[in-house]
Amino acid sequence: MTDNHTTNERYDRGLEALNRINGNNGNQVLDSLADVAPDLGRWIIEQAGDVYPRPELDMCQRELVTLASLTTQGDTHDQLVVHINGALNVGLSRAEVTEAFLHCVPYVGFPKVLNAVSVLREVLATRGAGAPSAS
Repeated sequence: MTDNHTTNERYDRGLEALNRINGNNGNQVLDSLADVAPDLGRWIIEQAGDVYPRPELDMCQRELVTLASLTTQGDTHDQLVVHINGALNVGLSRAEVTEAFLHCVPYVGFPKVLNAVSVLREVLATRGAGAPSAS
């Protein structure tokens, strides 16, 4: 198998995974980077092809891990938008997404979690789902 063939398989697997997360808009990664860093877009898709198809976690579990990771990093608004939508697209409920953020409070603190919940509110409004309910 040639490197090019492997790269194409990785790319195809990654694009399939990103389409599940982004509602068949996986190419948005490429499109958003085409004018300035097209190789970065391809690398992101190929990495998704390596990580997302692994059988040990399902897509919902992977999105929960991603949401927690992005929340702990802070300053990841745009990626949180993508992955909150992705979490909802692969079957997580609004309550599960909210709970994932709440679970992060003792580990990363209120400011980062409040920022993540603020992004959740934006995403829900865009999707017409309303604000998260208070617990």
